[in-house]
Amino acid sequence: MTVPDSVTPWWQQLWQHQKENLLLVLLAIVLALVIRGWVAEPRFIPSDSMLPTLHVGDRLLVEKISYQLHTPQPGDIVVFQPPQILQQAGYGADQAFIKRVIARSGQTVQVHKGQVWVDGQPLTEPYVAELPAYEWGPYPVPEHCLFVMGDNRNNSNDSHIWGFLPERNVIGRAWVRFWPLDRWGRVTAPAIGTRLEQTAPLG
Repeated sequence: MTVPDSVTPWWQQLWQHQKENLLLVLLAIVLALVIRGWVAEPRFIPSDSMLPTLHVGDRLLVEKISYQLHTPQPGDIVVFQPPQILQQAGYGADQAFIKRVIARSGQTVQVHKGQVWVDGQPLTEPYVAELPAYEWGPYPVPEHCLFVMGDNRNNSNDSHIWGFLPERNVIGRAWVRFWPLDRWGRVTAPAIGTRLEQTAPLG
């Protein structure tokens, strides 16, 4: 007995009925991978180093496009892969950090008497939890590097401990906090100001 040509095998029937759905699922997966790799990705805050700006458990969208067009600016809150010195200390390359950019290459940074100074001028920083209780610098920021700090100055594993951050390690900028819902909204990055009427520290 032969099977009539008009009888289509069940797997071909299933494919004909479901191929559009399967193609849509495949397209969704590809788009998700592209978006995560090149546009944005979710991250959560695991520590209190960015208090009071960001809290433990906050969930953010990290936007990746901006820094394809320009370098991070002072005041930006950036997410980055740990530099080599931290990886040598046991941090994984995929263990992202989040800090605020304080200075770019070519600028000189000093922490003196509870004040952060950039190029000899004290910064106005209304976002910090408390003033830094340590001394650091002055040191120039090397080429293609950043100086980054946590807003919780005395409880942050940042540039004052491990040095300068290579720009190539930056993943993106903190863009939108989507959890918790009562604090949903854009993560603002105020421009870092200086009080020009003051003079440079004497050391």
